[in-house]
Amino acid sequence: MKTSITRSDERGRKDIGWLKSNFTFSFSSYANPERNGFGLLRVFNDDFVQPGNGFGIHPHTNMEIISVMLAGSMNHKDTLGYTEVVHQDWVQIMSAGTGMRHEEHNVGDDEVNFLQIWIEPKLQNIAPRYQRRQFPEAKRKNQLTTIVSNEEGQAHCWINQNAKLSLGYYEEPQTVDYRFNPLNKALFLFVISGSITLAGQTLQARDSMGIWETDHVSLECATDTRFLLIEAPINH
Repeated sequence: MKTSITRSDERGRKDIGWLKSNFTFSFSSYANPERNGFGLLRVFNDDFVQPGNGFGIHPHTNMEIISVMLAGSMNHKDTLGYTEVVHQDWVQIMSAGTGMRHEEHNVGDDEVNFLQIWIEPKLQNIAPRYQRRQFPEAKRKNQLTTIVSNEEGQAHCWINQNAKLSLGYYEEPQTVDYRFNPLNKALFLFVISGSITLAGQTLQARDSMGIWETDHVSLECATDTRFLLIEAPINH
């Protein structure tokens, strides 16, 4: 097993008042040649948006864009005709394909915190699509829940890539064993809250670890730990 750790205070940062972003990989004004993504996982941003502010309409093409809402309420409006509001515990996926435009703003009274994740697509220039699902934390206690998969289904969002995203929430200390196909696959772990010990290293809140050259991991979760796992190809 090989690993690479990014501590929370090692991430790139952007603070323009209404938006505070934390960049695990090179993005926007943060450029780090040693952190240009992890396999086909290209962007992982931990964003905080103040009430009444947000991102004006802007375009995307040929990228799988996932938003995991950790706190607050944000609207979504796109050129496919979707207009709605998503809240804490919701997950959105946009397969940008041949091209789409969207906007999003904090429409609540509290700060929004969401994870913005970009994964390179399996197929280029597909028809753009949007999807969202709700994953209430009360129904995810003490288990690992698939939120995004390359397999279509009613229980999770579908992605145009051989990838899988899972949310974990454990109230009590627990060892979580996770197995995946090692063929061209790697695993990215992000600790949302609490702490996790893996391969002799302890990760605290907002730390992350890239893991490869193995087919399983054992996550030793502390009390009240939340985390996100991303299983994605190393290359095309």
